[in-house]
Amino acid sequence: QVQLVESGGGLVQAGGSLRLSCAASERTSSSQPMGWFRQAPGKEREFVAAISWSTGYADSVKGRFTIARDNAKNTVYLQMNSLKPEDTAVYYCAARRSGALSIWPMNYDYWGQGTQVTVSS
Repeated sequence: QVQLVESGGGLVQAGGSLRLSCAASERTSSSQPMGWFRQAPGKEREFVAAISWSTGYADSVKGRFTIARDNAKNTVYLQMNSLKPEDTAVYYCAARRSGALSIWPMNYDYWGQGTQVTVSS
C-alpha cells in the first residue's frame, strides 16, 4: 500500500505562486503515472495534471502549472503560477500502479489526504 502525503498548500493572492509536493512512501519510477486532481466545494474531483514518461494538463491550467517528479526522492511536484481565484480547491495527489496517463480519478489506485489551496482576489 503506497502512502501519499501532500504539502505546500496555503493562502495566496491572485497572480501568486505555490508549489505543492507529494511524497510517496515507496520508490516510484517514471513508468508509474502520478497525477494531481482538485476538488472545489460542491464540485466533482477534476484532473489537473499527470506525469509518467510524458506529461498532461487540463486546459484550464496549461501554461500556468507544471508537474515534475524526482524519483530519487519519491516526490512529485506541482508548480502553480499565475494563480486565479477559480484555482481554489483541495488538491490531491494520486498514483497508478501501472498504465498510461489518465484524466479519470477512477483509474488511480492510491490517494493522498489533500492539501487546501485558497486564492484570494
